[in-house]
Amino acid sequence: MATTSEVVHCYDQLAARVALMAELARAKDWARLPELEAQCSALVERLKVIQPLEALDPAQFEGTRRLIERIRAHQDEVCGLVKPQIEQLIARMSLLSQQRSLDRAYGPPH
Repeated sequence: MATTSEVVHCYDQLAARVALMAELARAKDWARLPELEAQCSALVERLKVIQPLEALDPAQFEGTRRLIERIRAHQDEVCGLVKPQIEQLIARMSLLSQQRSLDRAYGPPH
């Protein structure tokens, strides 16, 4: 029985987490995204350490390449879903800031 390399295992875990992030973003369930993002960052940092130390056989390399393609597709989807939310939040914060400035200058509305 072939053993899975740590590199392949990390990419597999990364793909699963990014896929879950895409699923949550589609459902507009934003609360878990920061935790999953932190887990993804930890996996990427681990890969930076182990990847140069481990050679993959051709089958592992091909499997990893497919995982990376899935990761990229899900990352693009997450970015496309999250970016409008962030832009909306920034716009709301700007309006609140403007309102505070007006309140300081002219007093609160009556």
